[in-house]
Amino acid sequence: MKKFDKERVLLGIAAPLLAIVVAFLVTSVVLLATGKEPFNAFQIMFDYGSKSDSQVYILNKATTYYLAGLAVAIGFRMNLFNIGVDGQYRLAAFFAAAVGGAVTLPAPLQIPMIIICAMLVGAMWAGIAGLLKVTRGVSEVVSTIMLNAIATAIIGYLLQEGRLGHLDSAGTKVSTEPLPKSAHFFEFPTTPTPVWGFIVVAIVAGIAYWFTLSRTRFGFDLRTVGQSGSAAEASGVNVKRMVVTSMLISGAMAGLVGMPTLLNESYEYSGDFPLGIGFTGIAIALLGRNHPIGIALGAILWAFLERGSGQLEFQGYDKEIVGVIQGVIVLCVVIAYEVVRRYGLKLQQRQVGAKLAAQARNSDQQEVSA
Repeated sequence: MKKFDKERVLLGIAAPLLAIVVAFLVTSVVLLATGKEPFNAFQIMFDYGSKSDSQVYILNKATTYYLAGLAVAIGFRMNLFNIGVDGQYRLAAFFAAAVGGAVTLPAPLQIPMIIICAMLVGAMWAGIAGLLKVTRGVSEVVSTIMLNAIATAIIGYLLQEGRLGHLDSAGTKVSTEPLPKSAHFFEFPTTPTPVWGFIVVAIVAGIAYWFTLSRTRFGFDLRTVGQSGSAAEASGVNVKRMVVTSMLISGAMAGLVGMPTLLNESYEYSGDFPLGIGFTGIAIALLGRNHPIGIALGAILWAFLERGSGQLEFQGYDKEIVGVIQGVIVLCVVIAYEVVRRYGLKLQQRQVGAKLAAQARNSDQQEVSA
């Protein structure tokens, strides 16, 4: 049994490592084809990414990416493709910023109020897709794509002066009312810039994700429905309820995605609020194989690549090369996981065959002895 566990761990590590290695090999070929030296590019990225200010940037960026990866992974474990994380977190951050700017409370009340508001909005927006799926059979892929567009339209309509928008003193930017000081989340006093304190919330969210899916009956039912809805229904699980519940939880997690930026950096929602993080979360969840530790490593890798891309541009390299690396990594992850999965199945079949053959030989020896 211990040997099997070791092999399973090795197979789990082999897939992402294989994907990353192949991705960098493919990127090297692309760089060589454009007349650039690949190893020099990787050295520049590594040197710049290992600087102290870059490390802080990577941790802060990875905090947001990690929460996005968790939000997507919850749907993946249920065999649901929640593409709407991007719209869910932006709408949640917008309304949380509007509520936080309109109400001033002591910090122990102000910050939880903003976070809970964001989680409720995210859950509500994702719940629409869940209800459409179980009541009308609408694919969550289609509904969440449309909900992303609707969320963008709602934010654009409300984020105007005279509605929920506020024109700054310079008259150049429209945003929600700035959050009061009591809504500023704590920071770790690192140099040259601080590490966002919301990284603690992200760690707690990862632990809660692992515990719920691995150590509770709800998590077992969720994984069972994801693997076989008919088998889960036959065992007494309410599949429709699980679909809606999973979308609600995924949306609530998505509501946290914008909180590091809102509570640790911008303190308001405006047109320059980060976009596209939900789609990045899909790639990170795939890279991390829906495991909290794997997602964390994927988020750090993604943030590292983004940090390094800025320095490459200054050194005469095309900034888009990092996009090539990221895209190739996603493709390689899908292929590598399938290759490793098939190898694992063959390995298990050989082990079972060897055990059956050994049992047959023992049985024959016992008959001969008798």
